[in-house]
Amino acid sequence: MNDHTIIGDQAEGPRLGEIGLQQFAPYLMNRIMGRYNASLREDLAKLGLTTPKMRALAVLSVIEGPTISQLAVYAVAEQSTLSRALDSLEADGLVRRIADPSDNRATRVSITEAGRAAFEQMWPTMRDSYARMFKGIDVAERTAFVATLQKMLRNIRKHDF
Repeated sequence: MNDHTIIGDQAEGPRLGEIGLQQFAPYLMNRIMGRYNASLREDLAKLGLTTPKMRALAVLSVIEGPTISQLAVYAVAEQSTLSRALDSLEADGLVRRIADPSDNRATRVSITEAGRAAFEQMWPTMRDSYARMFKGIDVAERTAFVATLQKMLRNIRKHDF
């Protein structure tokens, strides 16, 4: 049998021990993102930010006025966690929530000038961490890797964005 043989409703293939953690992409992605987030934590704390707050500000710095549910998807945060982060960001004057004029059940979020300034303070640290991850990886390899990640996301995503 090959690695993709289907038996009943289950695919029969190699077990994790046969693949190995160092060859298992989800494990590697979790390790990378855990390390990336940890490398930012100290600088975030200095700005009074947490990872969910930083993710919200990062998304809002490039996407104008998403709904809270869209922002939760983009920020990779549970909606309840994001709501608490938005409460704090709004209290600090970094974001504002606005009723969606086309759907009174939805709320849109936008970044304020103070929020943009807070994000811009954090960006050099984020950019440096990003550059460190790709140290020694040429542009072509990085471009191919990002294209592969985009394909993987299209394969598994639940939303059309």
